[in-house]
Amino acid sequence: MKIAIVHDELMRRGGAEQVVLTMLKAFPDADVYTLAYNPEGTYPEYRNYNIKTSALQFLSKSVKWMQRLYFPFALWAMKAVKVHGYDVVLISNTHSAKYVDIDKNAVVFIYTYTPFRLAWNPTSYSQYNDSKGIHRWVFDKVVSYLRKVDKKAAQKGNFYLGMTNETSQRIKDAYDIRDVKIIPPDVKTRNFHVVEKPQDYYLLVSRLEFYKKADLAIEAFNRLGLKLIVVGNGTKAEELKRLAKNNIEFRKGLSSEELAILYANCKALIFPQYEDYGITPLEANASGRPVIAYEIGGVLETMIPYDNDASRATAVFFKEQTVKSLIDAISLFETLEFDSKFIRAHAEKFDESVFMKELQKFVSESINLKLK
Repeated sequence: MKIAIVHDELMRRGGAEQVVLTMLKAFPDADVYTLAYNPEGTYPEYRNYNIKTSALQFLSKSVKWMQRLYFPFALWAMKAVKVHGYDVVLISNTHSAKYVDIDKNAVVFIYTYTPFRLAWNPTSYSQYNDSKGIHRWVFDKVVSYLRKVDKKAAQKGNFYLGMTNETSQRIKDAYDIRDVKIIPPDVKTRNFHVVEKPQDYYLLVSRLEFYKKADLAIEAFNRLGLKLIVVGNGTKAEELKRLAKNNIEFRKGLSSEELAILYANCKALIFPQYEDYGITPLEANASGRPVIAYEIGGVLETMIPYDNDASRATAVFFKEQTVKSLIDAISLFETLEFDSKFIRAHAEKFDESVFMKELQKFVSESINLKLK
């Protein structure tokens, strides 16, 4: 059985790129197709694979340029990518992976993290919210076009997969899909370790973009005066650095080992955003560390919230996406004692070995069903 794996783009280190690495472990002989590939920007393990890219590769040397050229060039580039001669095509997708040209006789699986955010949730972009007049009119025309293209491309799937119940419903609503198999993204627990006594700092690990709400955490820690280490980069990085006081430290470009040490030694991970899934809370749990998270989205399905017994919890939730609500949660957290072994055991339920078995089983059973 000849298999191809198609992913949006391989230019950064995110949860989706980790999922694709696990897909490649499940199907090690698969070929990989993507919009653009930057070996320096994404995980080094991808150097072990033959990555086939679109024509945009020659123009898109960074995430910034990829985003600038996305409409309409990325759409055209991915539509021109021919993924032919495969029995199975497994698509890892948020935006453009499903646009590729696939043989009609291939069995197509589409794993969607969330429907294309620009098309189906444009208000998550500050550029859209800030646009006015003719700029908003143009934006709305682009969004309308993208919805049509995106929905049409989604129909080429034979079988659909999603991360959570919430994202499953979004897939159904956006693409008129009836059945979506839920397989939660994995955390590679082997990459993380537990220490007996953490240090006196909190941790935030995120791309520094508008919807990630790192500014909320920075405002809260500015007021509390507690130490916060922010790991990540993005278009809001310089703005956030100007906002932060001296108790907040910024880091980027860390190795996996350096990040694992920060996870293991932090008091807790701060997770202020509304995330479709969120792999960083599970990475913190794999390090035996609890999470202080906004009570919405993927964390509702991956975390065990504190409810009078911290020894059987993995997170403290805050109900409102405000500085005060976050400060109240941190203040509550400071009074609690969590069980790092319990937290680690919880993370192991989401290990990559679990994801691999579930994915292999679903693909095998679905192909048999298709052939009947």
